[in-house]
Amino acid sequence: MDFSTKAEAEALWSDAVDALAHDGMPSSRTALLEGCDPQGFDGGTLTVVAASRFMKMQVEKSAREVEEALARIAYEPVTLVVEAAAQPATPVKTHSEISQSELSSLSSSITGATQPVAPDLAPLAPAPAAEERKVANVLVEEITEEDSKLTFDRFVEGEENMLALQTAKQVADGENKTYNPLFIYGKSGVGKTHLLKAIQNYIAKNEPSRICVYKAAGDFIKDYTSALQDRSKGVMEELEQSYRDVDVLIVDDVQNLKGAASTIRFFFSTFNYLKDHGKQIVMAADESPMQLGLGEKGFDERVTSRFDSGFTCPIQAPDYELKLALVRTFYTQMKEDAVNEHLRGYEGTISEENLNLMAERSGTNIRVIRSFCQSCLLEATKCEKEGRALAREDILRIANRKFANATRTLSIEQIQRAIEQEYQINHNDLVGGKRTKEIMEPRHIAIWLTRELTDNTLEAIGKRFGGRSHATVKHSIQWVDDSMRESRVFYDRITHLRDTLTEE
Repeated sequence: MDFSTKAEAEALWSDAVDALAHDGMPSSRTALLEGCDPQGFDGGTLTVVAASRFMKMQVEKSAREVEEALARIAYEPVTLVVEAAAQPATPVKTHSEISQSELSSLSSSITGATQPVAPDLAPLAPAPAAEERKVANVLVEEITEEDSKLTFDRFVEGEENMLALQTAKQVADGENKTYNPLFIYGKSGVGKTHLLKAIQNYIAKNEPSRICVYKAAGDFIKDYTSALQDRSKGVMEELEQSYRDVDVLIVDDVQNLKGAASTIRFFFSTFNYLKDHGKQIVMAADESPMQLGLGEKGFDERVTSRFDSGFTCPIQAPDYELKLALVRTFYTQMKEDAVNEHLRGYEGTISEENLNLMAERSGTNIRVIRSFCQSCLLEATKCEKEGRALAREDILRIANRKFANATRTLSIEQIQRAIEQEYQINHNDLVGGKRTKEIMEPRHIAIWLTRELTDNTLEAIGKRFGGRSHATVKHSIQWVDDSMRESRVFYDRITHLRDTLTEE
């Protein structure tokens, strides 16, 4: 390797990333770029290596913007080439043991004399220090049988959660130390807790010597207040020491810490200690760090800035394709689990046509979708015992009961009025033929929200937006989907609009 060209590549790459951050590129995307290793620059082409094939694909999505920044800095066109790092071969682990007599014989053949074998030459056992740490730590709990099923293998992947899944995997195996803290956010029921539990399960299985503690924010508050109220000597010190002795701290539903001032101070102190000592922190919340700082009970800016100091990653609500994948996966998993656990009532069969209908009628909360699938499977079993197949009417009846309070209850007029008020535009402009940027963005968003929050077909939506075609409506929906993936600020704005509409 020519080290002069590598040094030049590193300088050019660093300047480009800094320029993109200054231009307003979201921190989640600049973090991906910072994770690349510049290899060389030949005057017209800059080659960088991404940590994995997935990361390579994500970086290539920003190639146009990166090349524009490189050209500004190099004063000439620069082509970006992204390569994926070669994955190291996985070492083969063996659990074979050699007997004491065999070891003595082997020792004799090497040394030429019979010598007693020291006890420390026996097959190695796990370091007792790790077990002692776990026993001494009051926070360590056994993972329940139900939680043990929340693994990466059982997580249903889609475009909405792909980045969060990949970063969670890298944090779990310690592959990327820059994702600290990892902060995952999105509305309730999009899979955040599953990812957090999957990290815990992965570490428990693959690196049991590491102490990984999962806490919901409510339990974190209970730990602190109980220790505060307990007058026994040393209780608070023991709690503080236990939190500081973990290797990976996972805190779920961070938004529930709002208003608990003294608990926040304790958490902030724990956070800083772990971060400063190279321990991994993972958090999840319904809101982004920026949103957590809003309102009278919002977090202090110094807290939210620390939350946002590592890698912040959104998860979007599932679209139809992901909901269909969820329905199919839950259906298959429930039947397999029933066989493995000898459960009755899950023997029924649901046709592909009915699985599609279930996805169409589902809301966006993954926990409720799973419950919906369970109800449909139990109903299918019941129907077959009665000598008939699960019918469309059965599914619609269950869906109406499960999703009675779901988001698909708004009218198009309500959504249009909300967008007109938010963007300060009149109704005629929103549904009319103007194609200025000031009009196109709110129009795209209004169409996307209508598709998300109502049961109208694309054709019906088009008619209510000035007689637009099916293809034009699809374009608006795709534009919003793409923009939400590209910009965290835009994602937060759309999420806020949607939540405001559904709450009102």
